[in-house]
Amino acid sequence: MALNTDKPHKLYYNIKEVAQMFGVSESLLRFWETEFPHLKPRTTGNRVRQYTENDIAQIRLIYNLVKVRGFKLAAARKMISQNRTGADRSADILQTLTDVRDDLKLLKKQLDMLT
Repeated sequence: MALNTDKPHKLYYNIKEVAQMFGVSESLLRFWETEFPHLKPRTTGNRVRQYTENDIAQIRLIYNLVKVRGFKLAAARKMISQNRTGADRSADILQTLTDVRDDLKLLKKQLDMLT
């Protein structure tokens, strides 16, 4: 998952920023809003979507289930509605493992440069 965590935390993120965080298109985020009823970002009078940290956590879970683990949309909806804590926990574990893998790759690269 290509989540960019270098950015300082804000109250609201626009759809372009969120799409870049996950490496997906803006239209996919809009589509997920129609498919997952719990994903409802705030909209302004000009119909500009404003995503909070909670919305981004929802997207992270959906991204993990659909893009990383390969669930169909119906299966992802069912997993979220029936076993929310289990889905959250598995997403957190997968993110931790991905971070550890990236750190190990970086460490290996640094060690290779020393020899």
